[in-house]
Amino acid sequence: VKGTGCAIIGQTDELAPADRRIYAIRDVTATVETLDLITPSILSKKLAAGLDALVLDVKVGSGAFLPDLEAADALADSLVTVATGAGLPTVALLTDMDSALIPAAGNALEVRLAIDVLAGRLVAPRLLGITAALGGEMLVAGRLAPDADTGAQRIEEAILGGAAAEVFARMVSALGGPADLMERPDSLLPYAPVVIPVYPEGQGFVTATDMRTLGLAVIALGGGRVRPTDPIDPAVGLDGLAGLGDLVGPGAPLGVVHARDAATAEEAARRVRAAYRVEAEWEPARPPLLIDRVGTW
Repeated sequence: VKGTGCAIIGQTDELAPADRRIYAIRDVTATVETLDLITPSILSKKLAAGLDALVLDVKVGSGAFLPDLEAADALADSLVTVATGAGLPTVALLTDMDSALIPAAGNALEVRLAIDVLAGRLVAPRLLGITAALGGEMLVAGRLAPDADTGAQRIEEAILGGAAAEVFARMVSALGGPADLMERPDSLLPYAPVVIPVYPEGQGFVTATDMRTLGLAVIALGGGRVRPTDPIDPAVGLDGLAGLGDLVGPGAPLGVVHARDAATAEEAARRVRAAYRVEAEWEPARPPLLIDRVGTW
């Protein structure tokens, strides 16, 4: 972190080791969604890491762990209350997950699009908006910005100006990754051999998307785990996903499936069609990206 400016890492077995065992018990006792067990599971790693401040992104909507606003708000309040009570200054943002932040779902596909956003090759307003909001809060927490709006503006400038891409490239190299990932991600990230577009049954506007169904389609392709021991195929997934208000039809697909074989591709295509509601008319009524904020610095 001192050498590059940031680090994206995974949890080790030595960090909050009891959490893994407790989570396994929650899984077999159907208590995964119990608020009093979610809170310590999320915060145990953060508290063990010795953070100075914490910003949490609590998702709300069809693609969220807790799709109901009331339940998500209760989780955010619980997390902030317990964390601050333990001496860790914390703020939680409740953000919309009724549509995707980027038009892709799947490991390598998401990484490729994120790199394109950092490199300025792709415009993704929702991803930029949520990143700026969360990063802006972090700058306030680190006393590097006087308020969240100023912090968000500085984050946007770092991304759009290319500074964020430079830091990301240094981090990838420092962690043992390729030094030229930003320049040629297509030659370094894996591809699935079967790629098929998914068209709706008729023409119309996308009026709603079931993000959970899209997520399950990626899992069925092998891009996620059903059991903790399942391997993950980083190449499979979905991209080119239509967003709210998009016109889809014979020449405009709902999305594109990336699969290992034709059978799993067709099953994923069926799930993608089921995830979308397409109607002849659409009244623009996009939900706000930032729904609520819990906590103060």
